[in-house]
Amino acid sequence: MIHSSAVIHPKAQIGSGCEIGPFCVIGEHVKLGENCKLLSHVVIDGHTTLGKENQVFPFASIGLRTQDLKWKGGITRTEIGDRNTIRECVTIHSATADGEATIIGSDNNILASSHIGHNVVMGNRVIVSMAALAGHVIVEDFALVGGLSAVHQFCRIGRMSMIAGCSKVVQDVPPFMIVDGNPAETRTVNKIGMERNGLSDETQTALRQAYKIIFREELSVPNALVKIEKELPPLPEVQHLVQFIRASERGITK
Repeated sequence: MIHSSAVIHPKAQIGSGCEIGPFCVIGEHVKLGENCKLLSHVVIDGHTTLGKENQVFPFASIGLRTQDLKWKGGITRTEIGDRNTIRECVTIHSATADGEATIIGSDNNILASSHIGHNVVMGNRVIVSMAALAGHVIVEDFALVGGLSAVHQFCRIGRMSMIAGCSKVVQDVPPFMIVDGNPAETRTVNKIGMERNGLSDETQTALRQAYKIIFREELSVPNALVKIEKELPPLPEVQHLVQFIRASERGITK
């Protein structure tokens, strides 16, 4: 089901059951998995792979060359998983250096006019709402990036965290937390997100206690993490929070 006005390079690989609507342009090195749907006016180029059952809305641009001025040529890639929704006017850029990739997982919802910069690594079940992710940003599973927010390059966005709308994020966002403001500050735990994703009451209680230790007790970050390890149960989510913060290079949003 390919519209007569679509322009598809003869060497592009189109999976069975794909629908490609009017005025779409598909480049030479593009691979589309089964049952992808491109509504209209979609451009996919570069060494770009989409898995199965992705839906791409009009005027989205995927896999084109990075905007990074350090680009020197070579083969860079864009790799996208399965069942993603990519809405109108979204831009997803390829990586910068030869052999590198921009990577997006599965079941994500990237809403209209969002920008996913070069070398971004995004997990699964993430929502990006009319926001901008700069180069080399890492987004863990179940995160929510609110409308009109901007994330500085090399920041990490932790699992099941939430960035409130219009926020400016310049440091790592800890897992399970809500950040808001310009510059962003950590406000509280993401209670609704934890509930919706099925975290147990015990886990939620432990994460609320961890939040108070890190952000309310005026301890240094290393001392707060030591106190969490001593006083809180070693639940996987608590351990992930501690390890995420301990590995931070830019520091965490406090």
